[in-house]
Amino acid sequence: MTEEVRWVAADDPVLQPLIDDLARDYDARYPPTNGVPSSAELMRYPPEVFTTAQRGAFVAVLDEGLIVAGGAIKAGEPGADGRPLAELKRMWTDPGRRRSGLAGRVLTLLEQRAAELGYTGLELTTGARQPEAVALYLRHGWTPDFDPAVPQDASAYLRFTKPAPEA
Repeated sequence: MTEEVRWVAADDPVLQPLIDDLARDYDARYPPTNGVPSSAELMRYPPEVFTTAQRGAFVAVLDEGLIVAGGAIKAGEPGADGRPLAELKRMWTDPGRRRSGLAGRVLTLLEQRAAELGYTGLELTTGARQPEAVALYLRHGWTPDFDPAVPQDASAYLRFTKPAPEA
């Protein structure tokens, strides 16, 4: 793999495979809520929240110009110190490239960028029907706000937190 890491705008065309596959995956794993497909979550935030000006970022890991993994940061809820946490969003790896370490690479890149943007803490949520994501976050030192030993409701959002690394 000839890996290239590129920080891009949330509406950069290079991200379209990420958005399309996340939409497909969300809709396959989760039923609609009040008739609204789960993929609607992908349009919940305008592209501007992922810009440096708003303390956000979007990373694309490319191989020969094609995206193989990516993820984003936006300003989240206030942490214990009253400052906003960096909320990680849109974590994705191309289905043909999963289990190759790319998700861990994206997670590390996002954690580092959050520290560079001045965040002291991190947060994210994933769905209970994404056990591979839960395992990834646990492996990378994220603290669950739930008991991982207790089965979760299939529709539950699972929250994780972690201190940001030193910048």
